[in-house]
Amino acid sequence: MKTKLSKKRAISTVLTTVIILVSSVVLGSGVVLYGTSLFQGGTQTEAISVGEIKLWVDTTDPFTPPTGIGWGAASIRNTGDKVVAVNQITVRGQDIPFSQWFADTTVSSTVFQQALNHTGWDSQGVNVRMIDNCALDDNYVAIDPDSSGPIDECIAADAATGPISLNPGSTAIIYFKLNNNTITSLDSGIQTNVSVYAGKAGSPYAVIVQGIF
Repeated sequence: MKTKLSKKRAISTVLTTVIILVSSVVLGSGVVLYGTSLFQGGTQTEAISVGEIKLWVDTTDPFTPPTGIGWGAASIRNTGDKVVAVNQITVRGQDIPFSQWFADTTVSSTVFQQALNHTGWDSQGVNVRMIDNCALDDNYVAIDPDSSGPIDECIAADAATGPISLNPGSTAIIYFKLNNNTITSLDSGIQTNVSVYAGKAGSPYAVIVQGIF
């Protein structure tokens, strides 16, 4: 009895070669696109530059021991290429809550580059002196950065409710009220650690406490 052989057609050598070439191109393109995506994502960085930090303490505090009424200010710029949010300010290891932050995110480049000056305390010694011609309300705090008084140099800072978001290249000045006794009048002229962070970006800084009468 003769066995009937079945005829099956195999893929030709040319077609096989074409399939291999196409598969190689597709896989290669995928690897290149994936690598490019990783490279682009990896080159985007979070970075902030802190131009200046000031700490002020009331040296006219009549109480013994002193209650340590103090304020601080930091000028911050987003120098990376990703949006960052300034989410932590600490003084001597103590976090300053957002409810005690006042941020100006529309500050001009001229004001940002000026030294941060304190213009005095209010009549109760518990706040930074308000500038009358800024037309402020209770949700603002203001300091005239060079004490000359023009309206266009008056910094009006909004009360913060959370982290301060900064786009790449954007700047802000953040004023912050210290918790009582974080520093006292005895710390005037003393170097103190202040840390400013926006996520992973930021670092601690050494700041000299300024006593203000």
